[in-house]
Amino acid sequence: MIKFYYNTSPNPMKIALCLEEMNLSYEAIPIDTRKGDQHSDSYKAINPNAKAPAIEDDGHVVFDSNAILLYLAEKSGKFITENTPKNRADLLSWLMFVATGIGPYSGQSVHFQHMAPQKLDYAINRYLFEAERHYNILDDRLSKNQYMLGDIYTIVDMCVWGWARMLPKVIGEGELEKRTNLNRLMTEINNREATKRALNITNTNNHSFKVEIDAEASKHLFPSNERLKTWLRSNFKNRIQRMISFNPLYSFKAN
Repeated sequence: MIKFYYNTSPNPMKIALCLEEMNLSYEAIPIDTRKGDQHSDSYKAINPNAKAPAIEDDGHVVFDSNAILLYLAEKSGKFITENTPKNRADLLSWLMFVATGIGPYSGQSVHFQHMAPQKLDYAINRYLFEAERHYNILDDRLSKNQYMLGDIYTIVDMCVWGWARMLPKVIGEGELEKRTNLNRLMTEINNREATKRALNITNTNNHSFKVEIDAEASKHLFPSNERLKTWLRSNFKNRIQRMISFNPLYSFKAN
């Protein structure tokens, strides 16, 4: 049985949908990133990148959601196009488009709008603009095709679903509906029985995850913030020391 290490963020939910669509038996193992589960030595032995999702299949570990999608599709032979050079190139092009564009820009757009300790207009505009541009590309693609790879539903559509369902938070309310072709795909996927089972994964397994983003959660989610605090304290101390060296009137010491 596959061990599926997950939480309910976009990337693990792609895998939950994939497992349900393929009707594969799996054990759902919660990784609560707001409690720091991802930083435990036992989990980093599974995923050295300390992120969810990851899977273990008969002793073989796969991490990164897009790698897992491809692994499961190739192993099962389901929800994947016929293996020709052209078809594989198309599949990888769009899978990587989500992996290197949709995912990072969506995540950073959410972070700088809703989670960053300071509202930085430059960062918000940068990631919001790129998120909008990438989702517009998806919408345009879907204006010409029923699904991302043509007329068959594949892991690429599941990959898109993972992030596109978060569009109201990534860009804003009503933004999915503005992209009518993407909205059509999302509506179709949301009505699938496998999707309903995937979205119910926490209830099915009696799991719960921390909701609050308090000081503890921020420390686990954004460890770079701790380094920033140290850097700011060090930088402030150095600036004070330089002031003292240039002006003897500053006779106090920086602590």
